Amino acid sequence: MKAIVQDRFGPPDILRLADVDRPEPADGQVLVRVRAAAVNPYDWHMLRGDPYAARLLGGIGLTRPKQRVAGIDAAGEVAAVGAGVSTPNPGDEVLGFCPGAFAEYAVTTPDLLVPKPEGLTFEQAAALPMAAVTALRGISTVGRVRAGQRVLVNGAGGGVGTFAVQVAVSLGAEVTGVCGANKGDLVRSLGAAHVVDHAREDWTDGRRRYDVILDNVGNLPPSRVRRALTPTGTLVANGGGAPGRVFGAIGGMLRVLALNAVVRQRLAVIVPSVPSGPTRADLTAVTELAGAGRLTPVIGRTLPLADAAEAVRHVERGHALGKTVIAVR
Repeated sequence: MKAIVQDRFGPPDILRLADVDRPEPADGQVLVRVRAAAVNPYDWHMLRGDPYAARLLGGIGLTRPKQRVAGIDAAGEVAAVGAGVSTPNPGDEVLGFCPGAFAEYAVTTPDLLVPKPEGLTFEQAAALPMAAVTALRGISTVGRVRAGQRVLVNGAGGGVGTFAVQVAVSLGAEVTGVCGANKGDLVRSLGAAHVVDHAREDWTDGRRRYDVILDNVGNLPPSRVRRALTPTGTLVANGGGAPGRVFGAIGGMLRVLALNAVVRQRLAVIVPSVPSGPTRADLTAVTELAGAGRLTPVIGRTLPLADAAEAVRHVERGHALGKTVIAVR
């Protein structure tokens, strides 16, 4: 089969298209014929082994990647199942977390898959797993957003941000989206009541305060961001960081948690790791929202499998519109 492989840590240029053996499902596993895969910041972090501190925590490898085939988000059809798997069944259309998703076939476990909504294309379905689940956790699980609250989403035009705006709107919140000028109309179309151009306005000046802030960018210190919170508001920090850092986003998250211990406001972090927490429940929740038309995947760019390196490079540069998807068909 065709797959995108990496033999060492490094930039997107090290990714290459290769012929590799098709994986076979072991007991309790599912083989998915991948039709589309989505790209996340998670992927370039794994590709680079970045930040370096993450290598010491295990899971990604110390000197070389544990997962040779890149990718995690996928949508496709069940090709085969191992012993002990009752559902899903061969032929079922599914989406979920599939390590090695940048390939024609990938193996995963049933708890990391859910049925694909009939109304979604494979590309739209592949855009859901990590970004939509992260948005749901940031807005609902960690942010605890309620109807009538004021919510600000920083990075509202990106992968997580476009989903977060819609999740907050579905909960009855008044949403402000911070994004680039070229994404303003899109963010409004997703339900945001207000849009802030981050290049022209300082949303942290304290003139307008919010009950919940989901910060998907992480380019401002939490001491500054909390000026835009109400006295009892909640800041949810999601990721951030740039390539080549020793601690990267981990350092920023530790600063958020340290500050949380000495302020009245609630400062929390969300780490988009896979799998973590009630993964299947969250996957089910976001697919139900999508199936009901309340959550629409925004796909800014679709590339073929052979151009996976460019897809990862595009996401790593930052400022991507919505989700970047790889068509594997």
